[in-house]
Amino acid sequence: MLRRKARRGQGGGAVQDVLDDPLDAAQERRVRAVLALGGVPQADLPDGVQQVRLRLLERTASGREAPRDVSAWAAVVASNLAMDWHRAKKRQERLGERLAALREPAHPSGEDTRLLSLAVAQGLDELPDAQRQVLVLRFYADLPVRGIAEQLGIPEGTVKSRLHTAVRALRARLHEDEVV
Repeated sequence: MLRRKARRGQGGGAVQDVLDDPLDAAQERRVRAVLALGGVPQADLPDGVQQVRLRLLERTASGREAPRDVSAWAAVVASNLAMDWHRAKKRQERLGERLAALREPAHPSGEDTRLLSLAVAQGLDELPDAQRQVLVLRFYADLPVRGIAEQLGIPEGTVKSRLHTAVRALRARLHEDEVV
């Protein structure tokens, strides 16, 4: 895709192919500066420079006239690329937000709520009495751990241990039934 220039060698008239870079070093620095000032991250600057090179090569390969001032043309293309980069970033953010909204419904439907309630009730029925008792007192009666310990006459550590075991067992049951 790169244009090649033929150049005669010094010694015996041999022809040597030399790759012709469409941007010289000063033009490349200018393109990098325009991209950086346009807000393109440092890591994406080499890609931006390559895009400018590619567009210049595509322009000449398509038979269109080369720009009169390549440096100015490259700066405009770099500026357009910076705007494109920002548009793509915003588009990606909006897409991420929409995907997140699809993953988590704002309000579960009545059917989902009924299924979950039924699964929790069945899971509670399968727990040992001591674990079910602390779970119900904590999450349904909304008693603090200290209050549960006082009501049942057991240490707070025992209440915490039973709660942990009960929640883990109930969670496993709900995942096993694929309710959550």
